[in-house]
Amino acid sequence: MSGEVLGSYPGGGEMATVELRFSPLPEHVRTARLVAAAVARRAGVDESVLDEVRLAVGEACSRAVGLHRRGGVDGAVRVALIDQEKRFFIEVEDEAGPAGMPASDRDAGADADEDALGLAVITGLVEDVEVTSGADGGLIRMSWPMPDPATDD
Repeated sequence: MSGEVLGSYPGGGEMATVELRFSPLPEHVRTARLVAAAVARRAGVDESVLDEVRLAVGEACSRAVGLHRRGGVDGAVRVALIDQEKRFFIEVEDEAGPAGMPASDRDAGADADEDALGLAVITGLVEDVEVTSGADGGLIRMSWPMPDPATDD
């Protein structure tokens, strides 16, 4: 795991990023969920959506771990928690690439159903979600609005 890194984002100012990297083992998903919720809370994400953040990160990380394990890939799962001025972003990236795809038709059905269910849960929890995949792996990018500090009492 690595710590907090400051950088800039389009639109100016600074953003804080916390990045986690973990081996693709199911027991690490819980840790990723807890860290995501804690960082989201610290960033100022509304308390009413923290459970959604926790559940969405758990689903995305479980999916990444499953892709790694099915494909026999040892690479790390990466979770980036990005605090921008008006939005809180979470990226979950796998390194499964094409190796994460099921090998046989029989396995493809169950694995595809599991992936579809996980993605359906994520899209049901997160209003702004983007799923991409490529030769090196996949990326799920989710974001939540930050409350406007000017309207807070």
